[in-house]
Amino acid sequence: MKGIVLAGGSGTRLYPITRGVCKQLLPVYDKPMIYYPISVLMLAGIRDIMVITNPDDARQFENLLGDGSEWGISLTYATQSKPNGIAEALIIGEEFIADDNVTLILGDNLFYGYGLQGILENTISQFKTGATVFGYHVADPERFGVLSFNASGVVTKIEEKPTQPESSIAVTGLYVYDQDAASIAKAVKPSARQEKEITAVNEVYLERGQLQVTQLGRGHTWLDMGTYDSMLEAAHFVSIIEQRQGYKVACLEEIAWRNGWLSDQAILAKAKQYHKNSYGSYLQSLIS
Repeated sequence: MKGIVLAGGSGTRLYPITRGVCKQLLPVYDKPMIYYPISVLMLAGIRDIMVITNPDDARQFENLLGDGSEWGISLTYATQSKPNGIAEALIIGEEFIADDNVTLILGDNLFYGYGLQGILENTISQFKTGATVFGYHVADPERFGVLSFNASGVVTKIEEKPTQPESSIAVTGLYVYDQDAASIAKAVKPSARQEKEITAVNEVYLERGQLQVTQLGRGHTWLDMGTYDSMLEAAHFVSIIEQRQGYKVACLEEIAWRNGWLSDQAILAKAKQYHKNSYGSYLQSLIS
């Protein structure tokens, strides 16, 4: 299973703060935003990851993340020249995906909750073909792509921002696809806003009878950090979890260490590098 993080776009919803820097490089409490989606892929056991950025910020992402070896993963990079839609990430990553399956996550999405790693690993290990989306109950489904179900709980429809939603289950920014995804995305016609919509790709899999849903429960949090308020909410959420519970959210070093991808010595070396702040102290505490 390969992984793709789509961290492109123009970030116009966050102007003027994103006029000089990509939003996925902005801090969300004690980490860059890009750490949060990468952590989800790592929790799923995915180590081969492509980060898609806009051309202007590509060098900054590479300076921040490098080749991924400091977390026991492999990072490669590609660019999206214009914000032509989420589905274009599958086309850009076609050669990277090759004959493998792929998990695509949006670069401004945060997922957190007890047992999340098990849910991700289980979804990935059981995935064979088709597509799997992650559903999440929301209070305002009219703002999202919404799933409709029949009496047996089978998905019957995906509706984008419906005025009268048939359910409260929104499609999150996390998707698992087989190797057909890129060719399907190529065949999708641009929408009225001239973007290749990921909903259109999902609808093709639905028509084939190959769309599955993994629902995240009440104990899980999904946040889209694409606006001023949602970024602030995410920062507050991470701060509360870390200060009250003493655990770090989306700590890439810890995930890699617990996955067996980094040694104790590597963690201690990173702790020394960050010794002037609480991040370094936390890494030190993992070993001591």
